[in-house]
Amino acid sequence: MPQPYPKEFRDDVIQVALTRDSKTTIAQIAKDFGIHEGTLNKWIRQAEIDAGNKPGKTTDESAELREARRRNRLLEQENEVLRRAAAYLSQANLPKRLYPLVRELAADGIPVAVSCRVLKLSRQPYYRWLATPVPEAEVTEAYRANALFDAHQDDPEFGYRYLADEADAAGQPMAVRTAWRLCSDNAWFSVFGKVPAKNGKRPGPPVHDDLCVVIDADGQARHEFHATAVNELWLTDITEHWTDEGKLYVCAIKDVYSSRIVGYSIGPRMKARLAVDALEMAVIRRGGDVAGCVTHSDRGSQFRSKKFTRALSRHGLVGSMGRVGAAGDNAAMESFFALVQKNVLDRRRWVTRNQLRIAIVTWIERTYHRRRRQARLGRLTPIEYEAIIESPALAA
Repeated sequence: MPQPYPKEFRDDVIQVALTRDSKTTIAQIAKDFGIHEGTLNKWIRQAEIDAGNKPGKTTDESAELREARRRNRLLEQENEVLRRAAAYLSQANLPKRLYPLVRELAADGIPVAVSCRVLKLSRQPYYRWLATPVPEAEVTEAYRANALFDAHQDDPEFGYRYLADEADAAGQPMAVRTAWRLCSDNAWFSVFGKVPAKNGKRPGPPVHDDLCVVIDADGQARHEFHATAVNELWLTDITEHWTDEGKLYVCAIKDVYSSRIVGYSIGPRMKARLAVDALEMAVIRRGGDVAGCVTHSDRGSQFRSKKFTRALSRHGLVGSMGRVGAAGDNAAMESFFALVQKNVLDRRRWVTRNQLRIAIVTWIERTYHRRRRQARLGRLTPIEYEAIIESPALAA
């Protein structure tokens, strides 16, 4: 089944088609963007229905109908969960444990997520119980915690190292690190120690290692952006440009192997969602099989955000980051934005954000991908390079 086109990409193609001049045909636009002419005509027809120019069911109406059906089905499932739970808990001869009920409901076709939400349970503990009702590791940890607690009650002035020694003497040996974790989780601190104060700040996501840096023979660190296949190394960054309506931000993702822009997102605000949308578009346009691909960026807050790091983990991507304030650590991506600056942004004054957006998208899809030949690719365009070089390799 072919992968669906991202919504942002569809909207941009429709905008280009609706604002085309008299010399440009629908077939030419479809060819420039790499889609079928019938597909583009269908998108335009749906856009006219959404605008009220043609009769038919709008996208919002279709979405509302699907949402109504989904909510009705969800309400029926929730009512069934409540009915079964009331009957289950009313039996006096059974223990008041809800995990077996969730398992019975799942066997009858009710999703575990729905049952846990209605019964106010967490799914992860349920799945752990389902795999092993009483894991051996939890039993061992409980005995160790009991030994530490007994030692702490006897000698409250002892720290976790001394408590680990006392637990070892009581027949529950453990690593010092394990003792520290158990004592920290249960707040068993020495009466002479100082409990760290909480200032209300939550730690940010960890910074990824720089996977594109190499050390030469002289011991100097330098960056190499090289890939031997598609979806092996992606580069991403965010740029901005002024219009009369305000700034417009562009986040793009570039495949180093063919220099193709596999994903992008354009918006009026530089938020984490901008980087996540560009990443999602890249995954969809690459067919979803991108696990193990290294995604290199700078240390901007958008790429350090939890939303972006979770998106990387969700698709099996490997994060990589350069140094703070070092543009050379992402030079290959900076060179692409320099081309955008010279060929699009600085060519004229942009009145609206939408005008600049259409110009950027058109230049990327029509000129950069299909007309601009690159010496590094053997004087081929990115689309030609992937079609000529990659297809025989896949066939082999």
